[in-house]
Amino acid sequence: MKVTSDGDTVRISGITDFYPEHVFDCGQAFRWNRDGDGYVGVVKDQVLRVTYCAGSNVLVLEHCDPDWYDRHMRHYLDLDRDYGRIREELSADPVLKEAVRYGWGMRVLNQDPWETLISFILSANNNIKRIKGIIEKLSEAYGREIHWKGRTYYTFPTPAALSRAGEESLRACGCGYRGPYIAKTARMVSEGQISLSGIRDLPYPEAHRALLACAGVGDKVADCVLLYSMEKAEAFPIDVWVKRVMEYYYIGRKVTARQVRSFADEKFGKLSGVAQQYLFYYAREQKIGKPDKGGSPTVFVKNSFERGGNSTERAILP
Repeated sequence: MKVTSDGDTVRISGITDFYPEHVFDCGQAFRWNRDGDGYVGVVKDQVLRVTYCAGSNVLVLEHCDPDWYDRHMRHYLDLDRDYGRIREELSADPVLKEAVRYGWGMRVLNQDPWETLISFILSANNNIKRIKGIIEKLSEAYGREIHWKGRTYYTFPTPAALSRAGEESLRACGCGYRGPYIAKTARMVSEGQISLSGIRDLPYPEAHRALLACAGVGDKVADCVLLYSMEKAEAFPIDVWVKRVMEYYYIGRKVTARQVRSFADEKFGKLSGVAQQYLFYYAREQKIGKPDKGGSPTVFVKNSFERGGNSTERAILP
């Protein structure tokens, strides 16, 4: 990589495994929105626009000076990890080969643990559009104003701010039944009952157990926090899309989420979380397993990987 700057814009050349749509629309972050050719988002207390020129392999970060890039964005965007090697290793598996080809520019972000924790508590029984809307309302109500190019943005609320918000106010922001969970978890973090930095330093199994002490956190939310903000690449969040694709392409029958997790650990090992991201993005974008509008049985689209063909065939999961 070669990094150059002309004041408030940083350009990184030689980036071959990065595509903003795959990174910011793959369900791991909720504060990035498409803006022309790029995406605008809030990281800590800074607004940035990220664009990528595939023709020249140049990643452009606007409203970002070299110091901010070195201290925050290089790690946040996971630019020091060799995704070319990871893609090659995962592509030895025929299913992942197709998923990796489809989402070739995906990277796992290294986000703020507190923001990630609350974001994924909100994700329970929710969709991405609504999650983003709730987070913006919370940030507007309890965050701090920041301005860029004539627009107002907001930082993510601190644990202390959300602990003082009150359950009714949180419900008014759209949190619904998750409001009490957020209020309780915010109090636990702000009062020091939960140390997110301490959890980050634990081995994966212990860190996972520790996060389950937070209100509103189950296995999936814990794994999301560990993967997207604590660099636990072995974490394997399981939602409906991941469960469907694992059952069909790998396991061959309906099983529990715990069985899926055990299989993934044995199959993908230390790259489980990265494999999950490719599989999730591929399954969701291809609508694998989603019933049609007529309510017919769950139908999966299966590429004929095992025969080396390019055709697709439709099969109903037993």
